[in-house]
Amino acid sequence: MTSSAENRAHAFRMPGVIARHDEASPGGNGPGGSGRGATRRRLRAALLAMGTLALPGCETLSGLNPFGPGGPAEGQPGFVRGFLGGIATEDPAAALAGRQVLSAGGTAVDAAVAAAFMMTVTLPSRVGIGGGGACLVFDPQKAAVEAIMFLPGARSGVPAGADRPAAVPLLARGLFALHTRRSTRPFEELMAPAEQRARFGTEVSRGLAADLAAVSGPLLADPTAQAIFGRPGGGPKQAGETLVQAELAGTLGQLRLAGVGDIHQGTLARRLEESSRAVGGNLSLDELRAALPDLLAPLDVASRGGDRIAFLPPPADGGLAAAAAFEALRGGADIAQGDARGLAAAAAWRARGGDPRAVLAAADLPPGRFATLPASAGLVAFDRRGIAVSCAFTMNNLFGTGRVVPGMGFLLAAAPGIGAVQPPLLSAAIAYNPNLSGFRLAAAASGQQSAPIGVAGPAALQLLRALPVDAALEGGAPGMARTQLAACTSYLPGRPDRCLVASDPRGSGVALGAMDQ
Repeated sequence: MTSSAENRAHAFRMPGVIARHDEASPGGNGPGGSGRGATRRRLRAALLAMGTLALPGCETLSGLNPFGPGGPAEGQPGFVRGFLGGIATEDPAAALAGRQVLSAGGTAVDAAVAAAFMMTVTLPSRVGIGGGGACLVFDPQKAAVEAIMFLPGARSGVPAGADRPAAVPLLARGLFALHTRRSTRPFEELMAPAEQRARFGTEVSRGLAADLAAVSGPLLADPTAQAIFGRPGGGPKQAGETLVQAELAGTLGQLRLAGVGDIHQGTLARRLEESSRAVGGNLSLDELRAALPDLLAPLDVASRGGDRIAFLPPPADGGLAAAAAFEALRGGADIAQGDARGLAAAAAWRARGGDPRAVLAAADLPPGRFATLPASAGLVAFDRRGIAVSCAFTMNNLFGTGRVVPGMGFLLAAAPGIGAVQPPLLSAAIAYNPNLSGFRLAAAASGQQSAPIGVAGPAALQLLRALPVDAALEGGAPGMARTQLAACTSYLPGRPDRCLVASDPRGSGVALGAMDQ
């Protein structure tokens, strides 16, 4: 199954959410008008001014929220007054789950964990228990960025009898590792909203509907997938229809109660070993037990004015591509030249490995050429403390192997490096000032081979040329890139009224701010 839905443009606008920018006028091509002017108007409608948004105004989102419109009441545990942070994801329900955590006094780490688990329910085409990803975390107490790597695990070869070899799942363990970095809310609490959505149902989003339409033929050939994602009369579910995933809810509930290690060396692991054989994935208990996330130093390069920007390190080589593109843009290249430099760096690293900094410094790299790359999804979050998170997730293909694990309710990610399956170019970055211990910018992007420039382009235009967030997104994220972007021009902790968070209006995501008055 190809990930051709990456290049479909779906503007997502939510009337009633916008605090200060005018809505785009309807008409023209698509729901928001046509041309660059309409794109800019839609983008401005997606921006949220952090100092002017109050939670009660978001009435159009109330139907997505299982816990009501706000956080804890005044006088109750967890109540926090004032600016709380912001989040942007490629799925509206996930952004809402993250904002709810911020409203309850949680950190950006807590919000990212809750949003990621929600996406396993609401955007399983790109994020799933059977998949993985990578995240960057900025901690102002350390004035540094760490990289948490939990990519869907490679296999040593094609297992005997496996017609669709699965990657070793790492999402649950990876999110638990992320939770160990500056969290304040219990891990099981952050999983509960996703479990409830799976059990009681959620509306199919525009993004998921587009992904379903792109691969409905091969996906719905699997009877279990047809029962979940198909319509009774045939064909895939459409946007707005109800999606219930009772078996996935059971798996999430077991992980919540028994701990994420259960899927690696407990009851769930034994069930997964047996059930994966039934769908051609053929995972072994030894592989599941050995799969662990890594904590790595990011690729960290200079920006300007004492700022630095950290990118995901290999094996998430989309971060290397984004770093190379950013360096080229800092040296005066245009967006197209930066894009080419980034892809050349990623291709060179895949060809020969080695020190990624040597690749960054290399001159005259041959052009980077990639076949169709897997889909992914991005997320950024930050809070009033100045903690920030930027993540990219993948199933190594739209809907992974296209087969749902019987009795467990989740799709298996495709094993990278086997057949035509290549690893994705997962791309995310966080800019910060080590002298001020301040958060400056976070970016994450999807879009197959456009993902790296989707991070580097907007980051460079905002950091190096001081363009507004909407202009940086419009001018710096070409092609299929769909970028989630947060920027605080006066840093955090500090001036929250100078913070903005945006979701690319060509995609299906949403950006939300959290504030209590």
